[in-house]
Amino acid sequence: MTDTAPVDDWGTDYDIFDSGYVRDPAPVWDELRERCPVAHTERWGGSFLPTRYQDVQALAKMVPELSSADPLVTTPPPEIIEELMLDPVFERYGANAAPISEDPPVHGWTRRLLLPHFTQKAVQAHRQYTLDLANRLIDDFIDAGTADAAGQYAQQIPPRVIAHLMDVDESRVDDFTYWVQCILELGLADVQLRLKYRRVIRDYFQEVVEEKLANPDDGFVSALLAGTDDNGEPVDPMRVVGMLNLQLIAGIDTTWSSIGSALWHFGTHAADRERMAAEPELWPTAIEELLRFYSPVTMGRRAAQDVSYGEVTIPQGSKVLMNFPAANRDPEIFDRPDEVILDRPHNRHIAFGAGIHRCAGSNLARLEMDIALRTWFERIPDFEVSDPDAVTWAGGQVRGPRCLPVRFPSAS
Repeated sequence: MTDTAPVDDWGTDYDIFDSGYVRDPAPVWDELRERCPVAHTERWGGSFLPTRYQDVQALAKMVPELSSADPLVTTPPPEIIEELMLDPVFERYGANAAPISEDPPVHGWTRRLLLPHFTQKAVQAHRQYTLDLANRLIDDFIDAGTADAAGQYAQQIPPRVIAHLMDVDESRVDDFTYWVQCILELGLADVQLRLKYRRVIRDYFQEVVEEKLANPDDGFVSALLAGTDDNGEPVDPMRVVGMLNLQLIAGIDTTWSSIGSALWHFGTHAADRERMAAEPELWPTAIEELLRFYSPVTMGRRAAQDVSYGEVTIPQGSKVLMNFPAANRDPEIFDRPDEVILDRPHNRHIAFGAGIHRCAGSNLARLEMDIALRTWFERIPDFEVSDPDAVTWAGGQVRGPRCLPVRFPSAS
């Protein structure tokens, strides 16, 4: 499934995989806000793309009219949808990544089961592990004076923290990383690859759940299995498989993209890097600003019926891309939106989404980002991107650097 023809008109023919858009989508968003704030395309299965803060907020809150049952941003062709419907698990559980892939009422009780594990207090249980991990990763390359800050650092932290959270085998983290890329990056344009690794992930977590059913403990997976739905009925183990699927899909690429984007920023903006090294008390506001400016995630919704919004009619079955990154650059909401202001005083960003589907794991993501960046700056305060042309970015569902070569004074 490819759509590689050049874009003639971004308002009627946008392409989220266009190489220029992946490198820097902001100019396109600026253009669309002025002349076509809810754009449309027939590429990649067809979709609508809002670019204004108020529109993204409003559309994200249209539940269940805009259903979250299919949260990826590209649509499989009809023959693949037919194949999916022959899968009894898909037929019963859909995308099977509750609560993000569910509408009420299932959304409510599955989210309720997760939230106690992601409060600000609960995520502190992973602080020391994350701190030790960040230092261990830096130990591996600090003597060299060079590193791939994405591949050797940013991308290594979230998979291991998620494995620690779920108490599963950390030796599988390289598999986790590749599986997620096959869903959220490579698989967006290759549906067969997406389906293959969706099943790989499902099979893996079925094994995890079966083991915990046989040998329950006081960990995360057993706690979910011990939960009940709104009717007081025990949770279906396959629903827990889907909730674990969500932790992997939503908890890895998103956070490593945020960490990597922040390191890219400081590695290419010396004044901001020097300021953070000199004023570490700025980290709370700086992290929120980096989340705003480099918001990684765009979620998909599907119209469950014809939906009218302003002058736009979204036909039943159409995709709407919840363009949180564009909303966070809206000049109607943010002063100097195209600048990173490390001490921005008022920051109403929606990097973690809006409405009932706002990211349940935002506290854990902030913890990982805070520890990853503070630890890097404590040990490598003086660094720069060594080859800007070698930096590569992923686009589509989650935008962030995949290769980020940096250099710094060697510790040896």
